[in-house]
Amino acid sequence: MSNQSLETIELELAILIRRLTTATADNRNLDRASYLLLRQLSDSGQVGVKTLARELQLDVSTVSRQAAALDQKKLVEKIKDPTDGRAFFYNITDYGQQELEIYRTARLTSIERLLYDWPDEDAESFGRLLKQFNQALRER
Repeated sequence: MSNQSLETIELELAILIRRLTTATADNRNLDRASYLLLRQLSDSGQVGVKTLARELQLDVSTVSRQAAALDQKKLVEKIKDPTDGRAFFYNITDYGQQELEIYRTARLTSIERLLYDWPDEDAESFGRLLKQFNQALRER
């Protein structure tokens, strides 16, 4: 890979992050961290903090703080582990699921507007390459 390619990718990723944040700023019922945690709970069902931390590639204390904040907002609930009284799981609440869907729909609408005039094959390639890039990041 050429140095020019690396520099282009680095710059374009930085710009993408800034512009995507700006483009979806009117949809800020949830912050990015809350969205990703709720999305993980919605996809996985009830799970413990260690599992969430591993899946989100964060440390346990960070996930604990984020989950506690979501618990206070009634977006998630803590459920005691019946096999270990000291442990507990988090589960997304109905309210949390509703908020997640509102936020997700707004994000999808914003992204759809940005890609409106893209050919389907370009959008599919872009999605596939982003997924491939994120998987490489996760595996490192």
